Amino acid sequence: MNSPEQPLPTFDEVLLCTPQTSAEQVGLFLRRCLIPCREGEKIYTMLYADELSYDVSCRAEELFQHLQRYNSSYRLVILCDCERENSYVPSAFSHYKVHMIPQRPRAEIQQYLQHHFRVAPPSNSAASVFKDHMCVGIVSSKRAGVGK
Repeated sequence: MNSPEQPLPTFDEVLLCTPQTSAEQVGLFLRRCLIPCREGEKIYTMLYADELSYDVSCRAEELFQHLQRYNSSYRLVILCDCERENSYVPSAFSHYKVHMIPQRPRAEIQQYLQHHFRVAPPSNSAASVFKDHMCVGIVSSKRAGVGK
């Protein structure tokens, strides 16, 4: 985010974890992150890693320990819910823990995201229904089940 021209992460740099995420999916992701290649300096991110099952978490930690020996310059961010810090992944990786506070003002972060999610106006895109031709939008309500 140092420059508005820096791209957002690509599909291969992010793993959105759920309780159904398999050990194979996590393994492929960790291999992409930890096996050195010439594709540049990507930053890999595991989101909600605290939701992985115990078995998958154990296997992920084993693979991480094994692959980490081959690459000392990897870039991996593991994001977990602070209310689930006692689950396996946050506990196993706690010695790498860094408490993160956004360094940029909220308005600057929003401006960066708007730059990347805006669709050019002359296009026939569904983005035309969202404010400022954004290709993403959030619809929320304080009341559950009201047809969002």
